[in-house]
Amino acid sequence: MASEPWGSTAMKTCLVLEDSELIREIAARILKDLSVTPAEAESAAKALDQCRAGKIDAVMLDWDLPAMGALDFLRGAAELAPEQKPMIILCATENDPQQFTLAKAAGAAHYLLKPFDKGSVAAKLAEIGLIDGAAVAPAPRSAATAG
Repeated sequence: MASEPWGSTAMKTCLVLEDSELIREIAARILKDLSVTPAEAESAAKALDQCRAGKIDAVMLDWDLPAMGALDFLRGAAELAPEQKPMIILCATENDPQQFTLAKAAGAAHYLLKPFDKGSVAAKLAEIGLIDGAAVAPAPRSAATAG
């Protein structure tokens, strides 16, 4: 977020926007292990409310959401005030270049393939500067960490 430099030592918050409770729980556990404060939302509308209300540094965005989809969330996020705009990581189950192109054009600059694990999440968060990359063991370069 604009109010604090990415290199700051303050604990960062990552919102997991995912309709599956199990995936949210797994992601939250991984984020805690990486010393990132997890936040959770099962719908795009709730996630946008959380972005407006609090300090969300990054969002792990599920592509397949009911009702308001990922692109709807991205459109809403584009309208947030600069200090409310999180970095967005699209989380998808398929390596679909068209899907990633659409999401990137709408504001999701990064992506991560599911199923993700601690290593792939750590590599992505280090890549975007949310966590210290020196503290993360190097992960093999793959489609899951590209983007």
